[in-house]
Amino acid sequence: MKLHPFFRVATLFFAVLSLSFSGEIKPEKPSAAPIVWPNGKKVAVSLSFDDARLSNVDAGTVLLDQYGVKATFFVVPSSVKQRLAGWKKAVASGHEMGNHSVNHPCSGNFTWSRQKALEDYTAEKMRAELIEANKQVQELLGVKPEVFAYPCGQMFMGRGRNTKSYVPIVADLFISGRGWRNEAPNDPAYCDMAQIYGMEMDGKDFDEIKELIETARKSGQWLVLAGHETAESGPQTTRLSMLKQLCEYAKDPANGVWIAPIGEVAKYVQKQRK
Repeated sequence: MKLHPFFRVATLFFAVLSLSFSGEIKPEKPSAAPIVWPNGKKVAVSLSFDDARLSNVDAGTVLLDQYGVKATFFVVPSSVKQRLAGWKKAVASGHEMGNHSVNHPCSGNFTWSRQKALEDYTAEKMRAELIEANKQVQELLGVKPEVFAYPCGQMFMGRGRNTKSYVPIVADLFISGRGWRNEAPNDPAYCDMAQIYGMEMDGKDFDEIKELIETARKSGQWLVLAGHETAESGPQTTRLSMLKQLCEYAKDPANGVWIAPIGEVAKYVQKQRK
């Protein structure tokens, strides 16, 4: 049956209207003007941790809460279940819960990821997994993740000529997607929110992190730090001693640091770009 032109126009109108109120914030075009941080701050810093490691709620959030610093935790639902009470407390304390997939798929070039290799993923499979991860996190913790971190920092699925990026899927489902072991802070006026840079803080001393902050401050950039464990020492570990110094530095008004979760900064940048 052929629709009358009026009904075709009405259908299109309501389709556009429903997208406008979908609740997702889509990446904007680069801003013509520099982004000005709130309250005269000179640099934005976000702390993020991957995988829902047990040490995050056993020690990490305890330290962060002492300083009133809120971080972003990119969680895998199966790991959340191992410390459910601790993660619920982290949510209640104001920390942000991000999506890190259900199965943590990475390249099968890592033998431990061979059964969940990105080479075997399709766009449909990836989208379904990320939606399922959001669903499980919401059921477990009562919050729907708005931000995502690429497992292993890898953004491509398939092999050879069939390789495809899943950045568009992340851009469609989340307000930001964070990489891993990137080489620079983010220019808030230009960066693609679906591919923000995350610089490693595991294994780093405070002097190394301080240098990154001071470099980012010179250009008013957004430094996103990424780690895993939060303990005194060990592999893939953001050291508690470094984290303590970082919190003290960031909370000192003289240093001009706005320290906030990734989602909070991303939303602020989106509003400034309009």
